[in-house]
Amino acid sequence: MLRFIQIAALLMCVCIAPTFAQAQMGLPNGTSSVPDTQVTLPDDLTVETANALISRLSDAEVRAILLDQLEAKAVQKPEDDNNVSDFFYHATAGAFTSITVAVERLPLLFTQQAKAFSTFYNDRLRGFGGLLKLLGYMALVYGSGIIAELFFRRLTRNWRILPPADPDNMQLRETIQLLVQRLTTQVVAVLIFVGVSRAVGLAILPEDILPIVAIVGLYLIGFPRFMLSIGFFLFAPMNPEYRLLNVDTKSARSACFHQFWIAFLLGFSGAIIAFNELHGVPMGEMRLGFWLNLSLHIYLIVVLWRYRDSMQSMMRGFDPDVSVMENRIARAYPYFAIFVVFAVWWVINIVVSYENFALLRSQPHYKTMMLLMFAPAMDTMIRGLVRHFAPPMTGEGAVAERAHASAKRSYVRIGRVVVFGLVIISIAGFWGMSPENVASAGVGPQLAAKLMEFLIIMSIGYLIYEVVSLYINRKLAAEQTASGFDPESQEIGGDGGGAGGSRLSTVLPLILAVCQATIVVVFLLLGLSNVGVDTTPLLAGAGIVGLAIGFGAQKLVTDVVSGIFFLVDDAFRTGEYVEVEGTMGTVEKISIRSMQLRHHKGPVHTIPYGEIPKITNFSRDWVIMKLRFTVPFDSDPNKVKKIFKKIGQDLLAVEEFKDDFLAPFKSQGVLEIDDVGMVIRGKFMCKPGTQFMIRKEIFNRVNAAFASNGIEFARREVRVALPSMDNGDLTEEDKAAISAAATQAAQDTAPGGAGDQR
Repeated sequence: MLRFIQIAALLMCVCIAPTFAQAQMGLPNGTSSVPDTQVTLPDDLTVETANALISRLSDAEVRAILLDQLEAKAVQKPEDDNNVSDFFYHATAGAFTSITVAVERLPLLFTQQAKAFSTFYNDRLRGFGGLLKLLGYMALVYGSGIIAELFFRRLTRNWRILPPADPDNMQLRETIQLLVQRLTTQVVAVLIFVGVSRAVGLAILPEDILPIVAIVGLYLIGFPRFMLSIGFFLFAPMNPEYRLLNVDTKSARSACFHQFWIAFLLGFSGAIIAFNELHGVPMGEMRLGFWLNLSLHIYLIVVLWRYRDSMQSMMRGFDPDVSVMENRIARAYPYFAIFVVFAVWWVINIVVSYENFALLRSQPHYKTMMLLMFAPAMDTMIRGLVRHFAPPMTGEGAVAERAHASAKRSYVRIGRVVVFGLVIISIAGFWGMSPENVASAGVGPQLAAKLMEFLIIMSIGYLIYEVVSLYINRKLAAEQTASGFDPESQEIGGDGGGAGGSRLSTVLPLILAVCQATIVVVFLLLGLSNVGVDTTPLLAGAGIVGLAIGFGAQKLVTDVVSGIFFLVDDAFRTGEYVEVEGTMGTVEKISIRSMQLRHHKGPVHTIPYGEIPKITNFSRDWVIMKLRFTVPFDSDPNKVKKIFKKIGQDLLAVEEFKDDFLAPFKSQGVLEIDDVGMVIRGKFMCKPGTQFMIRKEIFNRVNAAFASNGIEFARREVRVALPSMDNGDLTEEDKAAISAAATQAAQDTAPGGAGDQR
């Protein structure tokens, strides 16, 4: 429903631009007289040359030169004093005055239009008989066109009927191909009707009736049917599986219906204007164009308001991945379109109040309205094209999926900024937005042109910003996918120590931030310089601030330089578990001056690079985990060794752990003998980050294997020798001694720290 509004406005500009503009503004038909000879003043004018020139000229020629000079002085009046207030006058009171003039001349419209019909009936038709003769000629002419069109439609019947299709298996290329095929046959059918009717009319019609028949055939029959063909292409009201826009069938049929009648209104405007011109009715005096223009805008506003829900659905498109901002834009779009229709109508009245009728001859207001209404709707088309033609996902996993979705959003943003730049350039071309043309139009000298240039520069800068971001983000995703590191899927509250990303994936976020900041600053300065802002003080101020920072924040410089050398040395990467002077955690984020460590228990430590004397990296390349088991003194170490070896071989066959081992779990023999039992140690080598899950599994399997083989873990015992035990009775003193000994033993074996600092 939105598209038919824009296309209707476009074809209206093409078909009825000259006549409709003259009707709206009442353009004068006469031409100004130009003198046969023109006297020009020499560039090096002196008193002598002036006297000599005056002596050769007649009084009329001297008067003409004086008038030219006075007129030039009037044109060169200071604009700074009057232009702003003059513009506000025309934007408010002047535009309102142009409306009141049209209302005041409303009675004249009826009398002048009646005069045109009377002239047509009496002078051209010459009574009722001529009217019947005209109707007969129309039937013959249009009947010939219909017969020729029906013959063509029969020949192309298979092209016009869309075959049944499965929307889930339809490719966009195939859909567009079939729709274009049908559109072509429908448009050619309309052209055959118009062409055959015109040929028959030229052959049989009298000269006084030929223009009327041609006007009716072109404006009231051909043009609306052509617009209806466009509506069937966009909305496919009878074939929802071929529909290009996300609207329901009822709304699609209503859109085609209103598209036809809007086109008929436009055609009627062109026909009545051409009719009045043929019969000598001055269009400017009756202001018929104002009322035709007003009726068109009212019709558009009513349609936009009535089908605002369908327009919101169309703006969301078929893609389910709609962001919050896109959803807000979709909800606001119908109201934006209504505002654009009203704003364009008001701009027309402003220009009319300037009496700058030449500016509107090419219909820039309708073209502008079409683009401003159509540009947001192109977002649907851009997302559809990206959905069908974006490169496929590279790799597998969550990182690849997020990178693919991010790349699609980047393609959409790039398409949007390209469309925005094209819209700005097109609007500038519609209104002749060079400084000279804008100044002659009297609508803010050079201001509008400078604004257009500023927006174009910002569009180019944003385009480069998105392209650079897209390239670096794709490289970053490729690096993360290749290394298997996903910073967003790290286990919260885990033990840490996992493998980090690659060296390039650690540096790329910093490169991206620097590139983005550089692009923003450069293009902002270019845009401000283009609109006349002197950027030299800004650059000088920035230099002074940088110098002040250099002297007053030497620690900051130290942090930045130290960070550069740490990154060059590849001392740490994002996702690795490191220790800095007793502070341990996973490298969660790096910036220009500091790094953030996330401890596995939750705290985040921010450490400036300049305060790092040494970094211990627990996640680089491989990890060796050594486990201690204490067994009673009478246990067989060889039996324990065989148990450990079997557990190691079994774990290599487990699907969950087999790819994580670099060396299997095995025994290292008896490490020491203490007062509890024998300490036997086992070890294994694995990839960083997997050691903790493997350790848990080994503990479970060792516990089960010891239980099945009759091996118990050694337990600390406290033995107290009591002389009174010979009698078999414990006194209160004996019980106190036993309790004190147990307490002392427990204190001796308790850990010295307040908790696990790892």
